Amino acid sequence: MTHDSRDRGLLGRWGRLVSRRAWWVLAFWLVFIVAGFGLAGGAFGNEGVFQRLHSGEITTPGENHEGRQLLQAGGSTGFSTYTLTLEGVDLTDPQVAAAATRAVQDLVAVPRVTQAVNPFVVPGGPTSPQAAPMLGIGGLTSGDFATVVTYDRTNTKEQEANAQERVDVIFDRLTEQTHATTSQRGGIRTLVDAVVAQVKRDGQTGEGIALPISFLVMVVVFGGFLAAGMPILGAIASISGALASLWAFSHVMDLDASVVNVVTVLGLGLCIDYGLLVVSRFREELRAIRRESGRRNLTIEDRQLATERTVDRAGRTVIFSALIVAISLAGLMFFDIEFIRAVSAAGISVVLVALAVAISLVPALCSLGARRLMRRGSEVSGDRGLFHRLARVVQARPWPIIAGLLVVLITLAAPALGIRLTSSGAELLPKAAPERIFFDNLRATFPDLGGADVTVVTWAPIATVTEWATSVAPSLPGVRSVDPVTQLEQGVVSVGLRTGDGGLGDTSRDLVQHLRDDRTPFTSWTVGQASGVHDFRAAIVDRGPLAHAVVALATFVLLFLMTGSLVIPLKALFMNLVSLGACLGVVVWVFQEGHLEGLLGFTSTGAIENTMPLLILAFGFGLSMDYEVFLLSRIVELHEQGHDTDEAVALGLQRSGRIITSAALLMMIVFAGFAAGKLLIMKQMGLGMVMAVLIDATLVRMLLVPATMTVLGSANWWAPEPLRRLHQRWGIRE
Repeated sequence: MTHDSRDRGLLGRWGRLVSRRAWWVLAFWLVFIVAGFGLAGGAFGNEGVFQRLHSGEITTPGENHEGRQLLQAGGSTGFSTYTLTLEGVDLTDPQVAAAATRAVQDLVAVPRVTQAVNPFVVPGGPTSPQAAPMLGIGGLTSGDFATVVTYDRTNTKEQEANAQERVDVIFDRLTEQTHATTSQRGGIRTLVDAVVAQVKRDGQTGEGIALPISFLVMVVVFGGFLAAGMPILGAIASISGALASLWAFSHVMDLDASVVNVVTVLGLGLCIDYGLLVVSRFREELRAIRRESGRRNLTIEDRQLATERTVDRAGRTVIFSALIVAISLAGLMFFDIEFIRAVSAAGISVVLVALAVAISLVPALCSLGARRLMRRGSEVSGDRGLFHRLARVVQARPWPIIAGLLVVLITLAAPALGIRLTSSGAELLPKAAPERIFFDNLRATFPDLGGADVTVVTWAPIATVTEWATSVAPSLPGVRSVDPVTQLEQGVVSVGLRTGDGGLGDTSRDLVQHLRDDRTPFTSWTVGQASGVHDFRAAIVDRGPLAHAVVALATFVLLFLMTGSLVIPLKALFMNLVSLGACLGVVVWVFQEGHLEGLLGFTSTGAIENTMPLLILAFGFGLSMDYEVFLLSRIVELHEQGHDTDEAVALGLQRSGRIITSAALLMMIVFAGFAAGKLLIMKQMGLGMVMAVLIDATLVRMLLVPATMTVLGSANWWAPEPLRRLHQRWGIRE
């Protein structure tokens, strides 16, 4: 044998360099980890990533966004409110009226507060129509009333926090003076803070579950603690890199709070997957070198050669996989939705971190621990093990297996045909969260206190709008009441329509659709949550085909360069489509239809968060292709060594099956850890990705791929002669 690396490519030479400079590589990543967590946590006197997050309705170009800009020009959206609700109060008691009036006087004296109002200070007092929205259902007899404080939204967070501290003191005093039996308070700012705090807690919960359980699983897989710890250290580096990337992106774009966990969980899962592959391949190369040399003890040269071969071979697979995942995320850039683009940009950066960890930190750790890795139990099995037998069983009955699996997958996908989208606010939080309780109570007790469910905005003369609002609007489908027409600044006029469903029910959706199909006699825009969801869906429909086509084409080209076949890439894309449809169907069945609420700890909103289908499809596609690459790289390698298709598939499944199964199990643990959090959007994402990995790594990769390749036989490798020559020149090989 020879230890000469001159025949190795760039990756091989990089692997040898990593081995020679292993301690320097480790030192670099330790500094990187500390710096990443320090930046993200604000340890260097900077604002941390969690202080830079926001949460709210996702902005999508369209009528809703244009209407909101018009409202902003009219001066109606430059404020945020903070509300106190009191229940069990004698509203006819003069002392209550006096206390409520004094409270308003004190509140308007607080700096940064622009307005304060309750039923006792409006013209006409509690019996006037203006006071009605601030009284509980039943009016004066309800015993419930609200006090609403308005802040200037140009305040900094610190200014508003200082103002709110003083406001809370006044609210406490009013609660005591009115002898209220129940007191609640909240607003958009407190809701955002609650969502951000829940994101942070859910991230800690997910990492706290995923890392130790993943470590224990890898101890079993590798038969030792050292080998198991290497991917875990890589995963920690990935989390640090993810948070640092998000911190950097927060300076150039607004980041929604949910982006943090979505991106972090991807990096964590990929790092563990890639680390598993690299460590497994390194141990395989160590054993091969020992057999070739006949020596029991490893030399420094042996260690460097094992690292070189590992990075050259497994590194190629990792790069290929990371490239496909990055392509699937890059497809999100086609959508003109800032939240989606933020996930795409941050996700791609995290994939690059996971890739860098896999071809530098993990190989360096392997090189440093090579002797101990050799003394530990092996995860490498022979060529006639469980997965080889499974492949032979499948190959003996391919058609029944294909038919049965397609029936199962299509059945699982069926609920996705009835998918409904929503954009939740307080509903994202668990029912026991104080902010969720406040907003639920506000909608139930003071249904007309919040904004209208659907708002019509226009430049038209107020007389024209008033005529429409009094003669036409009340008869529109689903309209329960019509707010007074409001003349804003800059000639902007608005009128609110109330449906009673909170702005996200079927009634509001139908009303928005009606207003867009049958326009008002004047130029107008519809604004509201249902309108925003309508625009979001339209944006997906408009850009979706192009995004999917580009991602599919790029993936097809990469798989062709890997396999030299036109059939295998087409088959892979079709199977991904079916498996992702099944995954989405399960998510709809659980979260939209409300199954397993008690088991998973959530309350169904009757719909799926509008970003979830897109993210599940993008992430699921990338991860599905991840396992496709793991399996195909082995099958192609064996086929090029002269094995026929059936034997190449059986041996390829045997040699990669344990890695794929272990990687899938670890990935599911990671996603399940984050699904165990309290935030609804993360539960949907977590379960969706668990199902995507489970379906793909079992039904598709272990059964459907061997069955279809058996049926196709030599046709698997078909390509026109010109493309064969192209592959021979430019194909990706080990």
